[in-house]
Amino acid sequence: MDASSRASTRSLLPLGIATWVSVAVALALIFFYAREADLSMGGQLQRIFYFHVPSAWVAYLSFGIVFLASIAYLRTANRRWDLVAEAAAEIGVLFTTLVLITGPIWARPVWGTWWQWDARLTSALVMWLTYVGYLFLRGLALDPARAGKPAAVLGVAGFVNVPIVHFSVQWWRTLHPSGPTPADLARDSGLGGPELTAFFASLVAFTLLFALLLSLRVRLGRAREALEVRELQREQLRNRAIPTSVTT
Repeated sequence: MDASSRASTRSLLPLGIATWVSVAVALALIFFYAREADLSMGGQLQRIFYFHVPSAWVAYLSFGIVFLASIAYLRTANRRWDLVAEAAAEIGVLFTTLVLITGPIWARPVWGTWWQWDARLTSALVMWLTYVGYLFLRGLALDPARAGKPAAVLGVAGFVNVPIVHFSVQWWRTLHPSGPTPADLARDSGLGGPELTAFFASLVAFTLLFALLLSLRVRLGRAREALEVRELQREQLRNRAIPTSVTT
């Protein structure tokens, strides 16, 4: 590991420590401080809420960064923004997958069914499929740089579905609860002081985890590109050396 790599690793150390400390605190609050919900909310199973909602928040945040980074890439053609968009999309798909897994697990004893094709669930599935398609488009390209512009266009267009997912519980009738809002944190959520404390601790932990994963993924993308450039240069040097050896 060279000096620049060591410096890069050290720069992430404070974020890594803050992330795992916040995760430990959030887990302690979720399982030992927050009270058990009543049976209508799933009882102990309601604790999935503290993972389900923060996962949705990270998905929104990830796709928001895809949207902004894609616009920046289309305007500047700077590969750095394309790497950020790709990294954020991968993280967003990961956490949307967690949302789609934890939601039905919680819903089964409360709703009596694993899945309902209501507005929130259906739009969330469409959002997931959109960004899976985004990553699939990138995976088809032999040259990642050439996939930048079409992927950026899809990244901008796909963000239209994010506010639809978020506001679907207000725009249409749905089984999905609206949850706490800034104006009234306890409305339709059944959350008291301990529960809200655990909830916001989990939000902080998931946000820091997102920042750490994004930083690591972007650095991995840069390292991959640097390696590809070196391999290309080595191949070019090898090709130049072949005619010389043949002639001699």
